[in-house]
Amino acid sequence: MAYMKGENRKQRVLFPECIDEYVGQDAPVRFFDAFVDSLDMEKLGFIRSTPAETGTPGYDPRDLMKL
Repeated sequence: MAYMKGENRKQRVLFPECIDEYVGQDAPVRFFDAFVDSLDMEKLGFIRSTPAETGTPGYDPRDLMKL
């Protein structure tokens, strides 16, 4: 079973632009996003880095770390 998925930031919304376009290409948050995505969560000690096979899917630890 996979993790719960957040909304796609590139998905179009009721506005003319998609949410991803509100963030500048050189914004520091883009570096942070790429950095967290590149982390090996198991090596860092996140014991729930692999989603459970049963029950309601949890949130991806990477998404929670980005908050």
